[in-house]
Amino acid sequence: MTIVRELVRQETAIGVGVVDRPEGLSIIQRPDCAAAVWQRLPLAGFQSWIDMLPPSNLPKARVILRVEDVHDAVTQICEACGTPDCPERQMLVDDTAALANLFAGLMDTAYLRLRFDVVTTNSCRKFHIDAVTARLICTYRGTGTHYGNAAGDAAPRRVFTAGTGAPILLRGRLWPESPDAGLQHRSPPIAGTGETRLVLVLDPVADPEAHPDRRLMH
Repeated sequence: MTIVRELVRQETAIGVGVVDRPEGLSIIQRPDCAAAVWQRLPLAGFQSWIDMLPPSNLPKARVILRVEDVHDAVTQICEACGTPDCPERQMLVDDTAALANLFAGLMDTAYLRLRFDVVTTNSCRKFHIDAVTARLICTYRGTGTHYGNAAGDAAPRRVFTAGTGAPILLRGRLWPESPDAGLQHRSPPIAGTGETRLVLVLDPVADPEAHPDRRLMH
């Protein structure tokens, strides 16, 4: 994946594995693993480019599609949103497609729900566990996903942040096993800061015909 420039290690929450290679995300299959983070940093040139784009030109979409169609679909999404056609856009498209292939392989699924969210205010600021089998989140611009260990309805006492460009793979409530880590996550509250986030979210889809958002939406 060409967006990566170096690897970084950081302290993390209980039940979260930190890996330095994409194939390391397979640790999510271990019974005691509630989440996995591929700790990486994007190329400086790519990050400067995406950070300077007007929010209206960032890709925004919600679609269910076959894994092999992700590359072409993201290209179409960028075209529709006015994302400039340049080497950095190609890096974004290639990286998204690579993450989709990696995630689909781990989840053994032929279809994914792909979302690009452009976030300028508070969104899902309450710590929670998603009602899915698993979810991959990669914040390409802005502050990454917050996560931490919580007891019951209480918020985590210590909050960790996935790095910008670092994919985090989280088990959801529908995963067959649930490690006793109390791991929850949220979108960082950014209201009033002027920050714009670009977040990629991938979910496995077993039956695409059962979902109303199976066509491209911009």
